Amino acid sequence: MSIINNVLSKVLGSHNDRLIKKYNGQVSKINSLEEKMRSMSDDELVSMTAELKERLNNKESEESILAESFAVVREASQRVLGLRHYDVQLIGGMVLNEGSIAEMGTGEGKTLVATLPAYLNALAGRGVHIVTVNDYLAKRDSEWMGKVFSFLGLSVGTVFSGMSGDEKQKAYSCDITYATNNELGFDYLRDNMAFSQEQKTQKKLAFAIIDEVDSILIDEARTPLVISGPTGDHAEVYIAIDKMIPSFTLQTEVGEGKEVEVIVAGDYTLDEKHKQVFLTDDGHIKAEDMLIAAGALAPESSLYDSSNIILMQHLLSGLRAHVLFKKNVDYLVKDDEVVIVDEFTGRTMEGRRWSEGLHQAIEAKENVSIKKENQTLASITYQNYFRLYEKLSGMTGTAETEASELQDIYGLEVVVVPPNTISSRIDHSDLIYGTMNEKLDAVMKDIQACQKSMQPVLVGTNSIESSESVSALLTKNKIKHEVLNAKQHQREAEIIANAGAPGAVTISTNMAGRGTDIVLGGRPLEVPSEAETESWKAKHQSVIDSGGLHIIGTERNESRRVDNQLRGRAGRQGDIGSTRFYLSLEDSLMKIFASEKTASMMKKLGMKEGEALEHSWLNKTIANAQKKVEGMHYDARKHLLEYDDVANDQRKVVYQLRDELMGTEDVKDRYEAIREGVISSLVSGYISTTMLEADWDVNSLHNVLIADYATNIPIQEEIDGGADVDEILKLILQGLALAHQVKENAIGSETMRTFEKAVMLRALDQHWKDHLAVMDQLRQSVNLRGYGQKNPVQEFKRESFSMFTVLLETINIEMVQALCSLSLEKQPEMNPENLTKKERPPSVQKKIPSVRRAVSSGQPVKNLKVGRNDPCPCGSGKKYKQCHG
Repeated sequence: MSIINNVLSKVLGSHNDRLIKKYNGQVSKINSLEEKMRSMSDDELVSMTAELKERLNNKESEESILAESFAVVREASQRVLGLRHYDVQLIGGMVLNEGSIAEMGTGEGKTLVATLPAYLNALAGRGVHIVTVNDYLAKRDSEWMGKVFSFLGLSVGTVFSGMSGDEKQKAYSCDITYATNNELGFDYLRDNMAFSQEQKTQKKLAFAIIDEVDSILIDEARTPLVISGPTGDHAEVYIAIDKMIPSFTLQTEVGEGKEVEVIVAGDYTLDEKHKQVFLTDDGHIKAEDMLIAAGALAPESSLYDSSNIILMQHLLSGLRAHVLFKKNVDYLVKDDEVVIVDEFTGRTMEGRRWSEGLHQAIEAKENVSIKKENQTLASITYQNYFRLYEKLSGMTGTAETEASELQDIYGLEVVVVPPNTISSRIDHSDLIYGTMNEKLDAVMKDIQACQKSMQPVLVGTNSIESSESVSALLTKNKIKHEVLNAKQHQREAEIIANAGAPGAVTISTNMAGRGTDIVLGGRPLEVPSEAETESWKAKHQSVIDSGGLHIIGTERNESRRVDNQLRGRAGRQGDIGSTRFYLSLEDSLMKIFASEKTASMMKKLGMKEGEALEHSWLNKTIANAQKKVEGMHYDARKHLLEYDDVANDQRKVVYQLRDELMGTEDVKDRYEAIREGVISSLVSGYISTTMLEADWDVNSLHNVLIADYATNIPIQEEIDGGADVDEILKLILQGLALAHQVKENAIGSETMRTFEKAVMLRALDQHWKDHLAVMDQLRQSVNLRGYGQKNPVQEFKRESFSMFTVLLETINIEMVQALCSLSLEKQPEMNPENLTKKERPPSVQKKIPSVRRAVSSGQPVKNLKVGRNDPCPCGSGKKYKQCHG
């Protein structure tokens, strides 16, 4: 089949080629309008926005005005920024407008491309979100590209961390909003924790354009966004366990599965692939003895007793913190806080915390303040957040290797847009060394050779620790350089922009600095003099003569896409450049996936100290290792999504219910319907037509109504008087309705409506929060059911559905009980003459009756039409004629 496909592709062109051919037809239309747009005055060009909006209002499609809108933006950009969209950028804009991903190489002007579909979609007035990876890029792009939108009469807003709610509302109400993925996700969660529509910031999620889409939808997709609140404080336990960890030893093993052979016995084993730690039998005994000695564990008890499960989790978290998570690799210590470092981007993840006590264990290890453990209040994954948009698109330089995942999870097709100018970059084959030191020596020699010709060098590393090792080596050899990692986040763009200056040496962690071009010769000044322009041209030419930007990779990343991103730094817009990766058998990727047999075979091939080995077999081994890791990470993301899809369906129901409550001024009808359902269900559990009358539990029903619903109905008397089940139910509902009306008359309808809504929202939020905690526990434990030959995901779906059904019933019961059990306390009257001036309340202040949960007071009710045989609204349980009638 693949042979037939290859033949058809050669004859008809690939699917991608056919798409580009289709887009080229539209490009011709846009180009034909260029002269017309150029002849317009500024006012005439601006008036095109109103004209195009009117055409959309008159039911014309976006497709019919695409050519004109793109031509308008191109001309406006030319006038305001001095930048004219290339034909390939127009194609990129069309790909984005169709809700696909445009793969465009580094330096192809993706930031400018986004202005085209953003303008077209903003004309409909539904709001467009342009998503960036950090606050700096959001601010920079909104200020830079915002000039084009503002010129054309559209409003532009920026959302970043630290803004007030009012500022965010204003930014989201703009036609086009630039924001980071983090802020968008967290604002969505915050909006669904708000207590009124006025507190919400986001509008409807209509269209999003994601810059560096692979970073956001793939690299960051494994970590869900969580808003949490503090729960228990176990700081002392973490500190005690932290002191014990150094005495635990690693067990050395060889082989896999049943063929594992213990070389050196120890207290724990490591699973580096999944970042997990497991105690051995000896480790269990040692841990229990030490915990008993520390007073944390009762004598004669086990770590596996149900009461000690939390203690076991603390212990494993402490071990993981010490042996698997490294400072300046996985996290930084800054301002008495542990800040997570994203393993793919090298950027810090402010505000994010590891769960299951791991973050607290690392805080104890680093001797910083231990924060309280958190309970999830609201949570969502990036996959489910971005799938809420009606239309989603993205752009990046590296998405083709992940095309299947982007299609499967998000329904996004990847379209490779051809470059404006073919790249002249040379990609050299990898050099593989035996040890880390040999590799670093070779890297140093390569940098020194580039320094002689003043060729700029960009050194890519996989961690902060690795970047600082290379930096120390360069400092030792007196080579001036810049280090770009999570610690220099503020200077990121400035460092990367000047990485193309003659003789510049820049060390960069991973994809740090994405979104900023490396210009050969260094970044030119914004308003240069003639002399400065000539000076920059000379530098630019000298860099070209030296071979352009040279990229050095100090090790292969777990993902081929990240390696391609690093390579893409060189050769922008047809520039000359070169790349080379240096590897060693001590690299983490090689250690995990290249077995000891592979290492010994490499030595047999003749690898001597300091000698590099180049072999296609080795390159295939590395590529296969990367594919394995990519597959593993994809499985992890897909696994996360399978579970979150269940929670997402429930989240939609709860958030929709919240929206309906907040959007309704008068919730009385809703409350009465809920009350009828709850009481009907309650009564049928004690007395029912499907039960023998001898089996009715009238006494229990009577007691429950008094204790939980503050109403005393003489049910037994009514039954003795010949009332059937329906009549008793009607009697109870009438009594509750009248009691509620009494309270409403006392405090006023408006206050009661506000109170009803507040009680309903509080019940919903409290039980949803508790439900999330139980769901987290179920999720962590359900995998064990795999040992019983049951599918964990199916088990999770089945149990969570059952739990959610109970949740909705519990929320309704809580609402009704809370509102039925309210009692009004009359404030004692005060004689102002008997009060001192200090004690006297202000004359304008009015006393509102206090409201609390209790049994209703026995005061008679006035001004209500009550039937003589109806229950007395005072709550005594007697008929009105026998009580206050």
